[in-house]
Amino acid sequence: MGTASRLLLLLLHNLLLLSPGAFGFAPSLDSDFTFTLPAGRKECFFQPMRHGASLELEYQVLDGAGLDVDFYLESPKGEILVFHQRKSDGIHTVETEDGDYMFCFDNTFSTISEKVIFFELILDNMGEGQQEDWKKYITGTDLLDMKLEDILESINNVKARLSKSLQIQTLLRAFEARDRNIQESNFDTVNFWSMVNLGVMVVVSAVQVYMLKSLFEDKRKSRT
Repeated sequence: MGTASRLLLLLLHNLLLLSPGAFGFAPSLDSDFTFTLPAGRKECFFQPMRHGASLELEYQVLDGAGLDVDFYLESPKGEILVFHQRKSDGIHTVETEDGDYMFCFDNTFSTISEKVIFFELILDNMGEGQQEDWKKYITGTDLLDMKLEDILESINNVKARLSKSLQIQTLLRAFEARDRNIQESNFDTVNFWSMVNLGVMVVVSAVQVYMLKSLFEDKRKSRT
């Protein structure tokens, strides 16, 4: 099952717990999603967070006229933390408190063009309590040359670097998708105007041939 299918199942599962028109993500360290936002519509997503954690959100408009969208991020208290108007991309990091954070993409200013939007969530410091619970089961190992805390720190460093590499690869795929959409749009535009220019050239050539031919025609009527 592909990533898109897993994300779809996750969204359907959380949809049962939320109001219509909103989606939720289960607490995880890294989530990304690509969706189509119709013209004149707004879509909101919710992310539960804990106190002392960090929420990093990055979004990009991959396709659609203007490559722009309105975006805002709201805290559990209803405060607007971030507001962007008619932007094509953005990245934000906030220190969180307990509660559900809401972020929305608004395309109500557009009456014709739908937008394809990619966003990624990176959650830090979401599982420190589980690490502490795990440590209490490994006491009595001080005789090891290397402390288990050092091993855990090394593992966490490797995990953080792998997560960063995965994030960069995901962003590069998003950039590639947006550039491909722009190139395809430019290709269609160039083809359209090339056909228009070709049609104009054919018409002009036909008019020139007709005019030259009319200059050499003998308009005198023959007498019998």
